[in-house]
Amino acid sequence: MSELIHIKNVSKVFNKKDWRGRKLKVSAVSDITLTINKGETLGLVGESGSGKTTLGRMILDLETPSSGQILYENQEISKLKLADRKKIKQNMQIIFQDPYAALNPRMTALELVMEPLLSISKDLAKQKAIDTLATVGISGDAVHKFPRSFSGGQRQRIGIARAIVNDPEFILCDEPTSALDVSIQSQIIALLKQLQKRSGLTYLFISHDLSVIQHVSDRIAVMYKGELVELASVACLFKHPQHPYTKKLLAAALVADPKLARLQLNEEKIDEVIHLSDAFEWEEVDDNHFVRRDK
Repeated sequence: MSELIHIKNVSKVFNKKDWRGRKLKVSAVSDITLTINKGETLGLVGESGSGKTTLGRMILDLETPSSGQILYENQEISKLKLADRKKIKQNMQIIFQDPYAALNPRMTALELVMEPLLSISKDLAKQKAIDTLATVGISGDAVHKFPRSFSGGQRQRIGIARAIVNDPEFILCDEPTSALDVSIQSQIIALLKQLQKRSGLTYLFISHDLSVIQHVSDRIAVMYKGELVELASVACLFKHPQHPYTKKLLAAALVADPKLARLQLNEEKIDEVIHLSDAFEWEEVDDNHFVRRDK
């Protein structure tokens, strides 16, 4: 596979204030290096607050890295002229966690999918939006309905249609199934796979749910407290997890009740056994299976 996106030593520090008004620096992402290949699904997993979404937003040029580089097809996005930057941004789209919050309630499904089509005529935009909605399973009179008339799964289909209508190369899937019932989750995952096969899409799939990540991903990157700790194929990661945090995630995923699984991942329990050191090295324990070893 050829490289589409290269993340090189990327960090993000936010400036915040405490309750006394004192300035604080909060590290959200620390020195991440990662490659996303064309046509693959890279799963990005970790608990809430681990830096997954911040990293995704930096890839989409919605956040500016404090340091490091993000390259799209060997072009550093931040160094490009505005016109070239816009072209790349059009090639990168996002599917949100909460489809209802992401959709304008005053617009019909058709209008929502037409909205990103700024460079073509209204008639062409309308036909392309109708065709794209049909691709995701919404057709007929339903295209003229408002978001409130649809179920959660149908609203997510509209969100997916908005993301693919401009024929992007890369889509950031930010917890796209976490607000849906399990049966609907499987339908959305099947749809994403079908679209990927048809159009050669590249996905970065962000989730805290390892069972979803397992079914959708080719490779998995594990983040903990803003840092990358393990990277491997799905088969290697599930059969031979190496980092203590990865093992903790997998142990929690075995709990049948997802709510109980999340309870097992509270930060206090993890901190009892896992500490990240400033001194570490990366070890390749198997073919393309990398783990962070703290010294």
